Amino acid sequence: MLNFRHVELLRHPLICAVAALLFTLVPGYSAVAVEVPTLYTAQVPWDRIADGSREEAYKTALKEVLARVSGSELSEDEDSINALFPRPQDYVTQYRPDAEDTLWVTFDGQAIERVLRSSGETVWGRDRPLTLIWLAVDWGQGDREIIAAGEPERTQQEGRSIDRNRLLRERLLEIARKRGLPVLFPLLDTTDLQGVSFSDIWGGFDDRIVDASRRYDADSILIGRIRSTGSQLNRWTYRFGPETRTWSGPPEMVIARIADLLAAEFAVGGNAPLETLVLNVSGIQSVDAYGSAQAMLSGLSLIESFKITAVFGDVVSYEIEVRGGAERLRRALRFAGLLEAETGPEMPGFDTTPTLEFFYETRDSSTRPSNVF
Repeated sequence: MLNFRHVELLRHPLICAVAALLFTLVPGYSAVAVEVPTLYTAQVPWDRIADGSREEAYKTALKEVLARVSGSELSEDEDSINALFPRPQDYVTQYRPDAEDTLWVTFDGQAIERVLRSSGETVWGRDRPLTLIWLAVDWGQGDREIIAAGEPERTQQEGRSIDRNRLLRERLLEIARKRGLPVLFPLLDTTDLQGVSFSDIWGGFDDRIVDASRRYDADSILIGRIRSTGSQLNRWTYRFGPETRTWSGPPEMVIARIADLLAAEFAVGGNAPLETLVLNVSGIQSVDAYGSAQAMLSGLSLIESFKITAVFGDVVSYEIEVRGGAERLRRALRFAGLLEAETGPEMPGFDTTPTLEFFYETRDSSTRPSNVF
């Protein structure tokens, strides 16, 4: 469902016609960012018997939530959390005891965001970049494999490795969930295995991995190499746009670093001034393209409001109020899947307001596995 936040449509006949059709045709639109619906829900340990245990569980859950929506710096600063949220229970909308002495806690996300913004803290919205994980594991004694999104067919002799693979995959998914980072693993079907082998991942032939990743329409790629025995550290390569970073260490450390990097790129400080920009998006040639562009803009937390001001051929022009400035919005739009254009068609009636020119390119995300967190 689209969230048209502060969108104002002019009485242009084309846009009115598109808008009239949008709600019936848009369910199949393709967007790059993935919405994380559980940002404000956490499962935390809970001692059912001890006095004040529920309030302590609320505090623990709030720290986990703040790590997702504002980054690790605030979530690790207990004094700041106490100052901003002296009574975490006031923000709880739902809680539910679960097995093994845990408590599910859901907070009022809008109320928490208001507190963060009014205090100048950063806020990272629900629509987040998707990271594809290629993970090669050397279990020892010649047993090597790539972790898949599901369980590939195995011989009876190979069946013993199913549980350890599942546990490793679930471990990474749980780490990513705690930081609100959408991730997925490759299908490892015939198409994948024709393009990527264990040796490609282990040997650092990243170009082949990047080529094989295109079908998943992921925004960034994490390549891991884990040896279950010996003293060699796990090796990781993270490709984010034109940048490549390498790390050594456990998955918890790597996922935390990726989450902090993306939060620094996309989270917006509540005290950032509002600026007005013009955004021209060409290539809008269908109802689906129009709906996808609208949803993309609605999902960017930098954008406070936007409205359509003109339509010229396949170009839709928006007036946008943004926090963080033109360069920050330019990076966010590129990462969201729009292609930056060097020049664009002139749109009549504009003054010297900063103008960004982008091109919409249809993407197909139908190959994404269903286990995306």
